[in-house]
Amino acid sequence: MTEQSVVLAETRAGVCTLTLNRPDKLNAANNELILGLTEQLRQAGADDSVRVVVLTAAGRAFCAGQDLSEVGSGNMTEHLQQTYNPLIQTIRSLGKPVITAVNGIAAGAGASLALSGDIRLWAASASLVEIFSNIALVPDSGSSWFLPRLVGYHRAFELMALAEKVTAPEAERLGLCEHVYPDETFQADVQAYAERLAARPAHALKLTKEVLNAAATASLAEALEHEAQLQQVAGGHWEHREGVNAFREKRAADFLNKPQD
Repeated sequence: MTEQSVVLAETRAGVCTLTLNRPDKLNAANNELILGLTEQLRQAGADDSVRVVVLTAAGRAFCAGQDLSEVGSGNMTEHLQQTYNPLIQTIRSLGKPVITAVNGIAAGAGASLALSGDIRLWAASASLVEIFSNIALVPDSGSSWFLPRLVGYHRAFELMALAEKVTAPEAERLGLCEHVYPDETFQADVQAYAERLAARPAHALKLTKEVLNAAATASLAEALEHEAQLQQVAGGHWEHREGVNAFREKRAADFLNKPQD
């Protein structure tokens, strides 16, 4: 395990786990953490040995949001443009699945971070709160984009206006996470899920993420055309040949090892 600033990075079985490491501050985000995490994500994206990225945190919190001790009288727009916005964009554009493994409270920008993954896995004790209105601010770091698409405008507004805490069972019911695991086995369950995802066809999943991101703001006609274009790309890749051959031979496909030509 290596440490860069306040982000820990470990890669095992094709899974790169990035751990926010300010547990004494409930992993509240300062510039060092945000910029360090963005850089680690970019490094993972460029590393061919990494097939899946897991984003989690040390201690009893996932991320308590912005570290208010670092907030001064500077320009908030510039701060977001230079820190959180590139971080969220990096997660969404990374050509690999990103799992946000929420191990505790995710508040404010931490809630946005929790929602930004391709897959969201929660510990049973995890919770989320759009806490911005408690200090008379508006949701940022992507919450206004993610939350209403998951729960609808009206429920999103209520959660944001009243800063209501969402528990893990409710999050699963609302579609804010895909799975909830016991606290005692959370890390092992996340690793097992990530390794299962890592065994899937990496190139096809990269294109799947691309087409889903584009479809979020596309018309049906645009989405259909994009699908058609990327299907041609996917069909020319060795993963497709392996998948077809495995189907014909009635065996499990091996997407981890490219066959010798």
